[in-house]
Amino acid sequence: MTAPKRILIINGSPRRDGIVSRSLDIVRQRSESAGAECERIDICDCRFAPCTGCMACRKSGKCPLPHDDAHELAEKIGAADILVIGTPTYWGGMSAQLKMAFERMVPLFMGESPRGLPQPRMKGRRALLIAACTTPWPFNIVMHQSRGAVRAMREIVSTAGMKVRSVELAGTKSLHGEPTGRMCRKIDKMTTKILK
Repeated sequence: MTAPKRILIINGSPRRDGIVSRSLDIVRQRSESAGAECERIDICDCRFAPCTGCMACRKSGKCPLPHDDAHELAEKIGAADILVIGTPTYWGGMSAQLKMAFERMVPLFMGESPRGLPQPRMKGRRALLIAACTTPWPFNIVMHQSRGAVRAMREIVSTAGMKVRSVELAGTKSLHGEPTGRMCRKIDKMTTKILK
């Protein structure tokens, strides 16, 4: 009998009851009903210092800053089989808190060859990326809004060697934090794919 998949869900939104949070709840419910073990982290609850750009982690493989929640989050990501990340779209990218967390975890996701080329450290794992924006479809794509947020997150997990699926939620301004039926079906479909 195989062990249940370990899924780490990261809410990159500062809103605990917004559309990103509720979309991640759908992923969790679907995953747990399929037998996966899920843990959720809300970035707004984490306390960590920003990256100082010292580059020491490139040699040591670990951030040299004093131990904080970024170190804890890196350990949890490292232990997960599947990573699910949700973010609102801010200026065509992910939330600042989420980006700041990922900047502290470069050695978790990638190493470097002697010539300085990126080497993936999470091959074989999977990721589901969810980005929500108020810009309506198809302008969320044309104006690189939710598409830009997904691209920014994809850069990280793809560099790590992970297989990636994504969901872009557009026109969320009037939804009051509740995904539509169509959005829920898209989220459910992609969740099913990452669980295979």
